[in-house]
Amino acid sequence: MKAFEDMRFLESKDGRALRILAEYLEPLSRFKRYGVRDTIVFMGSARLISREMAEAALTEAEKAGSGVTAARTALELSTYYEAARELSFRLTNWSKKFDHGERRFVVCTGGGPGIMEAANRGASEAKGLNIGLTISIPNDEFDNPYVSRELHIHFHYFFMRKFWFVYLAKAVVLFPGGFGTLDEFFEMLTLVQTRKMKKRMPIVLFGAKYWNEVLNFDAMTKYGTISPGDAELFHRTDSVDEAYDIITRGLTENALGNPGAEL
Repeated sequence: MKAFEDMRFLESKDGRALRILAEYLEPLSRFKRYGVRDTIVFMGSARLISREMAEAALTEAEKAGSGVTAARTALELSTYYEAARELSFRLTNWSKKFDHGERRFVVCTGGGPGIMEAANRGASEAKGLNIGLTISIPNDEFDNPYVSRELHIHFHYFFMRKFWFVYLAKAVVLFPGGFGTLDEFFEMLTLVQTRKMKKRMPIVLFGAKYWNEVLNFDAMTKYGTISPGDAELFHRTDSVDEAYDIITRGLTENALGNPGAEL
C-alpha cells in the first residue's frame, strides 16, 4: 500500500502535518477553481434566529405560559439576524459589478446557524456565490442551506479555519456573539495592531449597545493595556446603511486594485 493511501497512517499522530497541509491546499484549490479572489467575512452568534422564527416562538411561549422572557429576548436579538441578512444582500449585489471572470468580495461565514446563516442567506438571495467554513465540534448537527455547496469547506483544525477567514478577507463585520466571535475578533485586532496583517481592512462591530456593554475598551486605555489609537482600529454602528458605506468605501479605496490574498 502506498503511504498516501494508508488511512491508518494519515489519521495517526505522525500524519498530522499532512492533515494540516491538506486543510491549506484543498481550500486553496477550491478557491482557485471558482475564481474567488477575496472575501467579506461575517461573524456572530450561532444562537440568534430570524424575526419570523422568533415571533412564532414568542407566540408559543405566551400560549404555554412559560419561557416568555427568553422568547422576548430572542425576538429583540432577531434584529441582528435581519440586519446581517440585509447587509450581506446589499454587499453581494455591490460586489457583482466587479465580477469579470473572477469573484471579488465574496461573503464568507463560519457556515453555521444564527448570524452565519443570515449572512449566507442574504448572499444567496442576491444570487451570489458564498462561502461557509464549518468546523467539526461535538455540537448538534445543523443545516445551513444557504451556503453555496461548492464552497462549503469543513475543517478539523480551528487554526486552519481561522487562517482562511483572515487570509482572503478584505473586510470584516462582527455581530453580537460569544466566545468564538470574541476569539476571532481579538485575533484579527492583534494582527492589525502588531502590523502582521498589513492590508488596510475595514472592521465593523455591528450592535453598538451590545459591544459597548460587553467590551470596555475605555477601561483598557485607562489602565494602559492598549494605546488610545487601538480603539480606532474598528468602527461601531447600529445602522446597516452606515456599515454598508464604511465597508464599500474602505474596499473601494484600499482593495479594488489589490485582488487576491494578502496579510
